[in-house]
Amino acid sequence: MDGQHSEKSQSDTTADRTSSAMSQNPRAAQRQAGTRGNPEGDAPCPASHRISSPISRSMKDLSCMKVPQDPAHRDKQAHPTTILLCKSRSSQAALMPKEHKMFMEEAYNAAICFKMLRDLNGSDPLHLKYIIKKIKGMAYRAPNLVLETIHDYLVDNPEISSRHKFRLFHVLEAVIEASNSLEEAWQKSFMQLALENMTKSTELEEVYQDAASDVLLAICRHSWRMVAQHLETEVLTGVFPHRSLLYVMGILTSNEAIFNEGEKACWEEQLAQLAVKSVQFLNTDMWSKELLSALTKPDRTHQEQPPEKAFLFIYYGLILQAEDNSTTVRTHLRTLLDTSHQWPKQREGIALTIGLAAARHLDHVWAVLEQFGRSTPIKWSLHSFCLKNAEDLQWKWASSTILLSYGQMAVRAKAHILPWVDNILSRMVFYFHYSSWDETLKQSFLSAVLMLVGAVSRNEGAHSYEFSQVSELLDCLMVLMEKEPRDTLCTPTRQQTIHIISNLCKLRPPLDLEKKSQLLSTCLHSVLALPLLDVLEKHTCLFLEPPNIQTLYNKTSSALDQLLQSFIMQSPTTDELHLLLSHLYPWLASEKAQERQRAVDRSTALLRFLSHSHALDPKEDFRRIGQLVGMLGILCQDPDRAIQQSSVEGLGHLYQLLISQTARAAPMVNAQAPKQLSPASVDGAPVWSSGDQKTAPPTPPEMTFPKDHIFQLDSSQVIKEVMKHLTKAELTDLIWTAIEGLGSASPFRVQAAADMLLTTIREHGAKLETLCSVCIPQAKEKALHAITLLAQNHTPELVATFLDFSVPLDSHAFCLWRALGAEQPVSRQVLAVLLAWLQERALPPGPRDGSPQPKDKPCPRSLAAMNMLHELQFAREFKKAVQEAFPQLLLALLAQLHYTLELHLPQEPHLPQEPLLPQEPHLPREPHLPQEPHLLQEPHLPREPHLPQELHLPQEPHLPQEPHLPQEPRSAPEPQPGHEAPEAMPSPHSTSLEALKSLLSTTGHWQDFAHLELQGGWKLFSTIDTYPQGVSLLARAMVQNHCKQIKAVTSQLLPNLQSKEAREREVAILILTEFLYSPTLLEVLPRQAALIVLARSLRDPSPEVRVLSLQGLGNILFHPEKESLLRRQLPPFLDGFFQNNEQVVVQVMGTVSDVLHRLGAHSAAAQSLGVAINARSFFDDERDGIRAAAMALFGDLVAAMAGKEISSLRTQVHQSMVPLFLHLKDHCPGVVTQAKFTLYRCAVLLRWRLRHTLFCTLAWERGLSARHFLWTCLMTHSQEEFGIHLAQALSYLHSRHRHIKTWAALFIGYTICYHPQAVSQMVSSVDTNLLFSTFEDLKKDPEPGIRVFATRQLCFLQKVAARPQ
Repeated sequence: MDGQHSEKSQSDTTADRTSSAMSQNPRAAQRQAGTRGNPEGDAPCPASHRISSPISRSMKDLSCMKVPQDPAHRDKQAHPTTILLCKSRSSQAALMPKEHKMFMEEAYNAAICFKMLRDLNGSDPLHLKYIIKKIKGMAYRAPNLVLETIHDYLVDNPEISSRHKFRLFHVLEAVIEASNSLEEAWQKSFMQLALENMTKSTELEEVYQDAASDVLLAICRHSWRMVAQHLETEVLTGVFPHRSLLYVMGILTSNEAIFNEGEKACWEEQLAQLAVKSVQFLNTDMWSKELLSALTKPDRTHQEQPPEKAFLFIYYGLILQAEDNSTTVRTHLRTLLDTSHQWPKQREGIALTIGLAAARHLDHVWAVLEQFGRSTPIKWSLHSFCLKNAEDLQWKWASSTILLSYGQMAVRAKAHILPWVDNILSRMVFYFHYSSWDETLKQSFLSAVLMLVGAVSRNEGAHSYEFSQVSELLDCLMVLMEKEPRDTLCTPTRQQTIHIISNLCKLRPPLDLEKKSQLLSTCLHSVLALPLLDVLEKHTCLFLEPPNIQTLYNKTSSALDQLLQSFIMQSPTTDELHLLLSHLYPWLASEKAQERQRAVDRSTALLRFLSHSHALDPKEDFRRIGQLVGMLGILCQDPDRAIQQSSVEGLGHLYQLLISQTARAAPMVNAQAPKQLSPASVDGAPVWSSGDQKTAPPTPPEMTFPKDHIFQLDSSQVIKEVMKHLTKAELTDLIWTAIEGLGSASPFRVQAAADMLLTTIREHGAKLETLCSVCIPQAKEKALHAITLLAQNHTPELVATFLDFSVPLDSHAFCLWRALGAEQPVSRQVLAVLLAWLQERALPPGPRDGSPQPKDKPCPRSLAAMNMLHELQFAREFKKAVQEAFPQLLLALLAQLHYTLELHLPQEPHLPQEPLLPQEPHLPREPHLPQEPHLLQEPHLPREPHLPQELHLPQEPHLPQEPHLPQEPRSAPEPQPGHEAPEAMPSPHSTSLEALKSLLSTTGHWQDFAHLELQGGWKLFSTIDTYPQGVSLLARAMVQNHCKQIKAVTSQLLPNLQSKEAREREVAILILTEFLYSPTLLEVLPRQAALIVLARSLRDPSPEVRVLSLQGLGNILFHPEKESLLRRQLPPFLDGFFQNNEQVVVQVMGTVSDVLHRLGAHSAAAQSLGVAINARSFFDDERDGIRAAAMALFGDLVAAMAGKEISSLRTQVHQSMVPLFLHLKDHCPGVVTQAKFTLYRCAVLLRWRLRHTLFCTLAWERGLSARHFLWTCLMTHSQEEFGIHLAQALSYLHSRHRHIKTWAALFIGYTICYHPQAVSQMVSSVDTNLLFSTFEDLKKDPEPGIRVFATRQLCFLQKVAARPQ
């Protein structure tokens, strides 16, 4: 503190100090020694007579040389015209003849030095620089002479300017540092000189004091203990130390070059003892206030912290560490935290003080930080996004200080920090998520985590702890990586983050697979996806100090390599290696050269590490590397030479690994450490590459290869050598990799993949049963096209071999299947072969004569064929073939369903009917747009209307056109490498059922599908007992929908009636008995021929076939007289509807439905009106079974009368629509099912548009949007019956069933919304009051959408009611 050393007191003691300094001159001590070599003695002489006559003339000539000086800075004292050589008497006494020459040289040099010291007062910067350089040069040759001259100059000229003396201090510092040793007398003399000027106040302020302090620091290089002892004495006076003392101690603490080996620890120990002695000052108010003032004093530049302030933070921390009173420690820490946190060096200093205190007071420091973290300023800084005034800046980055403090705590507390790690991590994660994010917080977070991770990693006891917060910290680090700009690399953030992740992964508990995969993906994308280095450098062109991008990138890449090595060292298994490589595969296939190069460099570095370290367990099977060999082999032909060389090297290291793992032994004795393939730069990176290095590729192609023979071969030979050690499965993976490469957009990849595929087949065709007969054409032709050509003559062989590896089916195998079907004739043949394999089912021993049959054993290829028939329905290449083979496929899949039920194989539990989504194979499918609408796509429903503010609404809502729905389901995502989690394979029965569903949907038979879906008919195929009903229901749907395939199916099923398989005969007779009701049948099978077929089936060994044949013979087609008989029975049956017994009524209604079905084309048109009226009258019956039966009967009647124009029946249909709509919300599921199906049948009869969308809505849609769509359909197609519909809906407001009443209210609400004028004219006041009451009740409905709807409707209804009638 300058205030403690006033300028006045300094000037008063200048003379005394000067005389004291003179007395310490070692040469002056010789003057007092008497006559040494001079009999006359050495008496003091005036300055003008100190130079002997032989050199006075030459000195005079030298003094006459003009040196430019600034008058304003010239010394106050007038210098003599001659150079005064201040030599001691002992020096003059040495003027003996033999020493005369040496004396003259010394005197001359002293004179020159004296003049140069005087010239330091000049103002010419260049001249001053020259003088200082000359003096330093002289000091290296004769340091003692220069030291003596400087000392004498200062003594003889005490009144020189501060600026002049400032320059002299710099020269003196350089001279002392240049000296190999410093005499003790000089040490004391110059130390006293430095101490006198360190605290002196001048116009140069701190710059002058620092120059004097630097002299003292130069002395420390020769004798630091003496200086330290004097510093300690000054510090312990009880007065707060002057900043210059702190400056010196700060340099001593931070600059290790001052000390010799081992001395730094002695200084630190002395500093700790000094802190212990300074504890007493914490309770001194004045000392504490000056300490806090010095700590909070603004720095000259906020980027750099002065040494005295940096030391003061350390000194303060050591004092608090030595303090025994915890209350005092807490008070001082909280006071320090309450200061400003605006500047980065201030935050770092505060954190350092806190960390040092935590070395002994960990609990109390934690408590202070927790209390500070909950204080109001911190809460404000966490939630503030704008600054209101300048004072707010002191708290903006307070959370950064806290983060740094946690890091310093970990560093200083050492082993004691382990139990606190989870707590510290949780707080770091908290401040990461809830602080206002900026670059300052990011750097503080990284610095803190680096300190913590470093402290934990250095602690040997860390492996005995499990750190539960590591996973959360890793999530933060991934977020940080993802926030890094994708196109810049200006900071070491990526490198630091990856380094932290590498260390965290070594801690317990180990990471799970998902977390590890996320880390790999994030880190690889952040580094490998960077632009070229030239582009990165362009982003730094405006920086004042642009970073070295090449060095920064090399260090980041090295950190990424360390991460991969860390993972493999933690789990040295081939599965772990496969996981790491699988994340690199997408980058190896990148279209960007720099990304490929980086990925192949990382892969090669990992393989090199494994080859050298032998980290993999030798007992591990080195498998699943076929894909790696394929990708590196393709890259061996990359246009970029660096990628080529790195790929070849990677294959070489992979070969060594294969040899080592095959031997199951220690590393091979003769294996020599491979050398780098390319010369490396200083940073360890190759000097040429595709864009990540600056220099051009070297002209000579000679490379330095390792001595192992594998590295002496060219790329094709290396690939062949590696292939020799691959298993069949790995060779298959290699083939799939090559096949994928053929689909690349890069010509070199296509060429390389074709070459590799050709090489694999030629070298190892005998191993590969799958492609043993494939003959690859020229290398430029795609291998898949070769498979297509081969299939023209070898389809059965290829299909048989492909089936062996198609369960489960992956994307690679599916590519081959699509290649088989690329040509239309072959696609038909493929389906035929698959159908043949499907029928290769194991038969039980003995004839099937109706006796109990043993269970069949499933045939693997039969089940695989069934699975492939399902998958190929979605392939574009097989679309036409599937449509043409519809009859064969239909019968085969129905028989397969029966077969899987007979096997009693485990089946998936039956789930409620959901939208049909055929099982998606694990492979991409090409989209295909059919002409027919497809029932798999969700319907585009009109939006629910928003209730308008005004009453002027459109009278009729607009219906959109029927959507054109894609026939194929969405493509399954391509499985990522390393993420192919084992999927539960669906049972053969469920796959067969899905294949049947998709067959109907992909071939345009969605109406048949709708019949089964709306009736819940698919569940009939789940058991062997209900299976015949399911087949009959499907055949009946085809008849009622006038399916165009009836003739083709009939032609196909006739031969099946002679099949050896009972199940095929049963399926054929079931369909045939239903097709007898179709007039189309007679075009293929005349009446007499049908009789013969059925009569022959009466002798079938299977009792089921015989029974079904007998039923078919009773068809009205063969007995026309039954028509009138059945019609006469209808009136008595209608009277039976009014029986009291519910079961009787249900059976009677079912009988009437059966009669209508048996009449078929000869339906009872005359009785249709009576049946309709009677059936409709039971729609609202209180008995669930009767309601369902009545609706089913009404639907059967509508279906029977389809195509006949009966106006009276149409009226009944129109009047049934509202009840059917409302019963969609019936509490009985059976009633809901029948209401849906009957409603759909009525829509077909009335020829509604958007029937497919209507079906999808009825089958799968829920919510208000579906209800609005149904209302829209009804009101659009039944405008004439508007009044009837409204009246019917009003009557249902009295229903006792809440859901039906709610649905009725919604129906009326939609009607009011779109037809307010018509509604206001038709409803009475009683109806209006009922509506008000109903909507009031609906405001309490548990469904939020209905509550909102009711609220809007009440408001709207009031406006409608207020309008004049």
